[in-house]
Amino acid sequence: MRSIYEVIRRPIISEKSTALAELGNRYVFEVSGQANKQEIREAVQRLFNVKVTQVRTMVMHGKTKRVGRFETKRSNWKKAIVTLNEGQKIEFFQPK
Repeated sequence: MRSIYEVIRRPIISEKSTALAELGNRYVFEVSGQANKQEIREAVQRLFNVKVTQVRTMVMHGKTKRVGRFETKRSNWKKAIVTLNEGQKIEFFQPK
């Protein structure tokens, strides 16, 4: 089993993810490409001491970029949207 820090790489803080956190009690993370939903659920529950009700994952395909006359491709990464129980929240995402 992977450690929780290998499963969850970083939180995604954007305009859309902030709206999801405020309105839908959902939080967005970049996770390991090999992590499954059960590992993500356990890592978030242990790391933030909350109860997770649903985990949705998707693979974000890397963009093609041009560097001079050459085209390169950024690597793919995995994103997880985690829904918490009613009344629970992760303080890390709350603005001060």
